[in-house]
Amino acid sequence: MFERQRSGSVLCPSCGKLVGVSEKQCPYCGRRSPGMFGLNAWLRRLGRDMGFVDAVIGGCALLYLLMLATDPQGIRTGGNPLSFLSPSTLSLLRFGASGAIPVFGLHRWWTLLSAGWLHASLLHIGFNLYGVRFLAPAIAELYGPSRMVIIYSVSSVTGFLLSSSRVFFGMSPGLTVGASAPILGLIGALVYYGRRSGSRAIGTQAWTYAISMLIFGIFMQQFGIDNFAHVGGFAGGYLAARALDPLKPERGDHQAMALILLVLTAASVVASLVVPIPPELLGR
Repeated sequence: MFERQRSGSVLCPSCGKLVGVSEKQCPYCGRRSPGMFGLNAWLRRLGRDMGFVDAVIGGCALLYLLMLATDPQGIRTGGNPLSFLSPSTLSLLRFGASGAIPVFGLHRWWTLLSAGWLHASLLHIGFNLYGVRFLAPAIAELYGPSRMVIIYSVSSVTGFLLSSSRVFFGMSPGLTVGASAPILGLIGALVYYGRRSGSRAIGTQAWTYAISMLIFGIFMQQFGIDNFAHVGGFAGGYLAARALDPLKPERGDHQAMALILLVLTAASVVASLVVPIPPELLGR
């Protein structure tokens, strides 16, 4: 399954032209190690997104179930539908929820990454994972899988940083979680692609998605919808997409950065579970 190709030709991931599997640099676009160390065939089996969408869906689902199992007595089942099967505040904190208290009070800065993989209810995770499944493959197709991972991760950081910072404007310092911040980042990347490529259809559709989600957040904010995270995620995705330039080929350093961000994201969840939370904050 993981056997490396050691001879012959492969398609360069950046320009799509045939190159030798052992070429140090693509003669057409200049990409370093276009043969991907002989792992091109294996990586192609993962799909255009290199398995990232499945990893997000599986990871988010696993973490959601673990949060419910950690504190079953704190699970909320009544009230509004958006809170049905909501993990307890204790579980959210332990697994890496972001917000003013974790970020600025407890200095758990890594929660800017971990919070994007956590969800606060059954409907919350259902809607968000559908959004990931719908949008991420399109961004991987337009930008390349590595740049898609970068956009997703940067959007999580900018979204939850803006949301956590609202406490400085006298607003509630509540906890915040969910993949909707990076999802808005993917939409921001679509908006930039439409502008950069001159595709009015893509740009118009992306703006429709963004405005619809923001309006939904305004009318549903009493149920915990975090529009600050949405706005921050959209801005982060747009700016990251601008820096990455979708009309230029994906490079090897993009893959390295994506891998680093994935490792940091996994480490952020581990850190949330390992670093203790002050007992007085947990009411114990």
